[in-house]
Amino acid sequence: MRKFLTALIAIPLGLLLVVFAVANRHFVTVSFDPFNSTDPALSATMPLFALLIIVAILGVVAGGCATWLGQHHWRRAARRNEAEARSAKAELADLRASAAASRHDQRQDPQRLPVPSGAGLYGPIGRDKQRATL
Repeated sequence: MRKFLTALIAIPLGLLLVVFAVANRHFVTVSFDPFNSTDPALSATMPLFALLIIVAILGVVAGGCATWLGQHHWRRAARRNEAEARSAKAELADLRASAAASRHDQRQDPQRLPVPSGAGLYGPIGRDKQRATL
């Protein structure tokens, strides 16, 4: 679907660009000297369509740079969160390893308290606090 939408936009836009280029083949002089308009020190003569395409490309690049600079805060937060996640994963792995080691030690040397026989959670097995049979 995405390729279809891209083609739906790119093909007419390309055709429009070709038609515009054919219709605007005359040359224009672009001057970058604001002080001397009759004999500019820095000027370029190029077809009008080329000038407009260059200006559009520069606009896209400038917009991309502005967006990239504006997202600095989010990139920094993402790096910080990624570092915190990595340290949390390492800490979790250490805790799991120590828990597994302690379980292994308990199996070899159990230190459990003895459970009195015949006594359940509420006293004698099968009876509650009032000594009623459960």
